[in-house]
Amino acid sequence: MSVLVVLERQPEGIDELSLQALTFARSLAAQAPVHALAVGRDAAVLATRLGEHRVSTLHVAEHEVFDSYAPVAVARAAVELSERLETATVVAAGSERGNEVLAHVGALLDLPLAANCIEATPGDPVRVIRLRWGGSLHEEADVRGAPVLLTVAPHAVATETVAPASESAIETFTPALSDADLLVRVSERTQAETGGVSLGEAKVVVSCGRGAGSPEGFGIIEELAGLLGGAVGCSRAVTMAGWRPHTDQVGQTGTKIAPDIYLACGISGATQHMAGCKGAKSILAINTDPDAPILASADYAVIGDLHEVVPAISAELRKARGL
Repeated sequence: MSVLVVLERQPEGIDELSLQALTFARSLAAQAPVHALAVGRDAAVLATRLGEHRVSTLHVAEHEVFDSYAPVAVARAAVELSERLETATVVAAGSERGNEVLAHVGALLDLPLAANCIEATPGDPVRVIRLRWGGSLHEEADVRGAPVLLTVAPHAVATETVAPASESAIETFTPALSDADLLVRVSERTQAETGGVSLGEAKVVVSCGRGAGSPEGFGIIEELAGLLGGAVGCSRAVTMAGWRPHTDQVGQTGTKIAPDIYLACGISGATQHMAGCKGAKSILAINTDPDAPILASADYAVIGDLHEVVPAISAELRKARGL
């Protein structure tokens, strides 16, 4: 039977985590159709991109509430569409919004939700492996439901396209929404100051923990990130101290990242932090403690004071570029 993927959108198109969810969904669908749900204006432009992911039909939910994020309304649209299509499984990205929407779907249908899945084997029941305890534990579980509700752990599945690609068919519908479905919605957005590089999308992230010593200690971190064209991150301890905003936090309760390289400066490597950066292709740790837990996950390590090492790296980069 078919699979429905609830998509998240970005200004430039489909969110990367949703593309990962589409790859995951194809493994469940086998030869059955993969459907996608998108909400909001101009969603039809996604059809060409979705064809690369073997989406048979893009279903566009139209309603004025979708001009902003309205989780219960999105969930109601997903329920209505899933029931009409008789889908066996509903999948979403394991992002904050993806988990929230599918939790509402579960509440509406009185069904369980298996979050942060990394593998799934079709059947009755569906056998899943999912991340628990910040990624330090893999849980194997059977999930029953009609449909089965799953979210995909961020950066646990590599995005893959299929060829030859053909544009997905487009169908629009207006879900039947009650007043209660419209109560919760985003009313205003405040853009975080990121210097033009999004933490979640950056190819290079330079992050620092309490080893920075103070808010001013992030000056050298910002300089290095700027030279590398990357984003600045931090640990939970830093945001708790009020040195950096929560939007800079890397970790289980912050942003989950998957850069090409992650430079972790003065970060011990608590389980919650490693859950946020385990998608990095390479990790370079700079720490004075040779026994810091993060070194067990690092590809490269420098045992030293970040206040000496980081400026030295920046100086070498400037010299190499003739700056």
